[in-house]
Amino acid sequence: MTGPRNVLFIMADQLRWDYLSCYGHPTLHTPNLDGLAARGVKFDRAYCQSPICQPSRMSFYTGRYMRSHGSTWNGFPMRVGEKTLGDHLGPLGVRTVLVGKTHMIADYEGMQWLGVDPNSAIGVSVAECGFEPFDRDDGMHPEGYYDVNPRYDEYLREHGFGGSNPWELWANSAEGDNGELLSGWLLENSGRRARVPEEHSETPYLTRRCIEFIESVGDEPWLCHLSFLKPHWPYIVPAPYDDMYGTEDIIPVVRSVQEKESPHPVYGAFQNQPVCRTYSDDKVRERVIPAYMALVKQIDDQMGVLFDYLERKNFFENTMIVFTSDHGDYLGDHWMGEKDLFHEPSVRIPLIIYDPRGSADVTRGTATDALVESVDLAPTFLDFFGGEPCPHIIEGYSLSPLLNAQTDVPWREVAISEYDYATRRARLALGVDQADARLVMACDRRWKYICAYGFRPMLFDLENDPQELHDLGDDPAYAVERERLHAVIFDWACRHHTRTTLSPQRIEKMSGREPPGIVIGCWDEAAARERGIWPVVSPELK
Repeated sequence: MTGPRNVLFIMADQLRWDYLSCYGHPTLHTPNLDGLAARGVKFDRAYCQSPICQPSRMSFYTGRYMRSHGSTWNGFPMRVGEKTLGDHLGPLGVRTVLVGKTHMIADYEGMQWLGVDPNSAIGVSVAECGFEPFDRDDGMHPEGYYDVNPRYDEYLREHGFGGSNPWELWANSAEGDNGELLSGWLLENSGRRARVPEEHSETPYLTRRCIEFIESVGDEPWLCHLSFLKPHWPYIVPAPYDDMYGTEDIIPVVRSVQEKESPHPVYGAFQNQPVCRTYSDDKVRERVIPAYMALVKQIDDQMGVLFDYLERKNFFENTMIVFTSDHGDYLGDHWMGEKDLFHEPSVRIPLIIYDPRGSADVTRGTATDALVESVDLAPTFLDFFGGEPCPHIIEGYSLSPLLNAQTDVPWREVAISEYDYATRRARLALGVDQADARLVMACDRRWKYICAYGFRPMLFDLENDPQELHDLGDDPAYAVERERLHAVIFDWACRHHTRTTLSPQRIEKMSGREPPGIVIGCWDEAAARERGIWPVVSPELK
């Protein structure tokens, strides 16, 4: 491997794990991402730390569980002081750059308390989750939602697509039969042709900006987080993708009458939310899913553009490439819309990693069913750049052993994910105190257990019921499995997760030693000498 090491960390927003052809989708063909999988490793059992945007992303960026970094739902700031990728990689001389979305909400109150100027270098780093914002764009720009206009709006104006809100008027609008503007916010308009030409739509724009960053950098190593806004709604689709898929391309819905008639109380409350009732309608699915597939296809095509560039410039020789998603999308499965809960369409994510190192040659083109989590990427990147592990801060595990086929390295047996539904309508409908509105998933190779505080648990047998249609959470025959996995959650919850200021090495040096000059519990000088803490600093003392 020649030249400085780099990482291209690519994330799609709300992409289901099974909506790539390399993961088995029968009608949505994604040859460029399939090609990346053929050059690297495809992870078949990857889970996000929370099936909602912001807490999931904060876990990717910190390597820490949701309960640790504290950003438990969208709009909940991650507190000042949480170390992110930029904090870990900066001392190694690595530029950590953002192109696209983070969903980061800055802790401005904490910054004010600490006297940190938001406009200072430190303030910007904290506000941008440790990234250097080459081009931050969190997508979805209705009037008044953001305080500043994204660069993408200025780009649209520069290319003749003007107005007070170019994104709304062009990227999120279609034209009706009589020339009227149709809003992408309404699902009835899903799949309609966007007013903006394809080359100026969001996905190609971010791809070009990523290439512009790579072109601008010199010999210094870098991590570029290319974070696409799609296939997350709104589902307005640029030509020629707008009519690429139809109802015949939709995979069958996964749901049962039993799920609807006798659900777990929390599950039932979510089913009754407006978004879930909407996506449970077949006519909605038939309109939305072809558009969703089209947006995935556009991402794959742009991966082809990006990978061709990297190939021409020889970046495959020294650049790790990671493709993943922050969480999935129910798309009407299990009578649900959006994400939120822990069925596979929501919590399981695609993860493909190309490692340029020769040690990874043995695993190229393979797949692994090892249980991996989104917290594993931060230590993987730190390891790739030669950094020292810091398990007192980062809670994930480097994926290097799996990339290098190191079979002698022990691996986790259970994957954890969390969800805070304090702000959701479901919590109000259930009458649950906001402090108790929390769910924790523990999933091993066969069983998926969900602890729902204040309610009975949920349990699914993934071996005999891979579609998760039969909840065994109150079946006496499976009490042993429920108790076992509940104990796993208890053990996980009891682990240190806030002892982040001292490394294990420093703690080991302190273990069993007395503070210098301090004598505690010694009867006489002989006893103090025996413990090795005498003489004290002043030898004249007796």
